[in-house]
Amino acid sequence: MPKDSYLVGLIGSGIGPSLSPALHQREADRQGLRYLYRLIDIDRLGVPPEAVGDLVRAARDLGFDGLNVTHPCKQLVIPHLDALSPQAEALGAVNTVVFDGGRAVGHNTDVTGFAASFARGLPDVPLERVVQLGAGGAGAAVAHAMLTLGAERVTVVDALPERAAALAASLNRSFGEDRAAAAAPDRLPQLLAEAQGVGGLVNATPAGMAAHPGPPLPAELLHPRLWVADVVYRPLETELLRTARALGCVTLDGGGMAVFQAVDAFRLFTGREPDSARMLAAFAELAEAVKAPR
Repeated sequence: MPKDSYLVGLIGSGIGPSLSPALHQREADRQGLRYLYRLIDIDRLGVPPEAVGDLVRAARDLGFDGLNVTHPCKQLVIPHLDALSPQAEALGAVNTVVFDGGRAVGHNTDVTGFAASFARGLPDVPLERVVQLGAGGAGAAVAHAMLTLGAERVTVVDALPERAAALAASLNRSFGEDRAAAAAPDRLPQLLAEAQGVGGLVNATPAGMAAHPGPPLPAELLHPRLWVADVVYRPLETELLRTARALGCVTLDGGGMAVFQAVDAFRLFTGREPDSARMLAAFAELAEAVKAPR
């Protein structure tokens, strides 16, 4: 039987502006739960990302019910867990840890979160050619989501060629040969030119976040006949999306992914069914409050 009091947290870098605590706590309040959501910022603690295992063990020992995990710890956390859900194992990335009888079990709600957001926000865009920036933890989830949604081919571009190649190989094993490919950043002009009218661009890197300002690629590489999606939600309007909209591209911000992955994480933490429409409305209100002058 679900209990009525929960202690959860978020491990990551530069997470001070995160809306996750308020989003989770508002839904918990609506359900009559006592719910405390703590930020565990490795920058403020002065520890490297590799310390994520120590932080997970400390949280378990302190009686936490679960943790969200974000950049740059989604892959580094895996060796420190006792078990993985099938989806987290397939992705090689974890964004949610549930403590179950002393065991730390890793899940990934980024896949379902991005898929739900994309289907809601860009339901009719062409998916023949998708160019994705980033092959890290978020990138693995987004690429899986795009192929699940019916993308014919996803080309992953990453500053670390071996990481992009490993993700593409994993995707091809899961979805079939030639569904994914890896490319170096110097191929972006050609890839984006070829995607005009038949696909789009997804940014699955931290570029554009408050802690990582600036666009993930030169503005001149964008074309009006591309759709452009971003996983970043702080700020909601990244420089990438602002530039893309000015060109006439249809766009998708990272807000929907943030909400739908939180919906799934809340369910994992509490065993209770969250109200996704209510959480979307709460997120919109929180995001607007952040934008408003103080």
